[in-house]
Amino acid sequence: MLVQLNRNTVPRDFSVTATELPVNPSTVPVSTRGPSPVVAVFGHPGRVVGLQPYLPDGWSVRRPPSLDDVRPDELVLLAGTSMREVGTARAVLPGRTLVVALVDEDAPAEIVAGVLTAGADVCVRGGQPSILASHLVACRRRQTAERWARVDADRDRV
Repeated sequence: MLVQLNRNTVPRDFSVTATELPVNPSTVPVSTRGPSPVVAVFGHPGRVVGLQPYLPDGWSVRRPPSLDDVRPDELVLLAGTSMREVGTARAVLPGRTLVVALVDEDAPAEIVAGVLTAGADVCVRGGQPSILASHLVACRRRQTAERWARVDADRDRV
């Protein structure tokens, strides 16, 4: 049985509950989707070497030379990071840029809490590519949802 919560029977474009938005982005042809997500990776390259095959079609991974070279709406992945590096990234990057911190699998809770307190949006323990990719996809969904929420808020102010 299919149940739809928060059903909106009045078509409203450009809102979080709009009926004209695609429910499953993978059903939209790649040529009409717009820019594909990019993961900007900093830190030890061996920690994320097997990530690309687990990311959805159209996603890419790149290694910018510095934080200043991160483009708007990219997801920033700090591999094998510390609290200080996360704090620096958060200070340099725009507030809407999502920062994902990858820490060791056996990192103590203090490290996890520290990188989150320093400004990371997500902290992932270990480096299993499938789990890391799922966290990145969830971050992208959150980033997109926040963008739509801003559109709704701006529309309501007008």
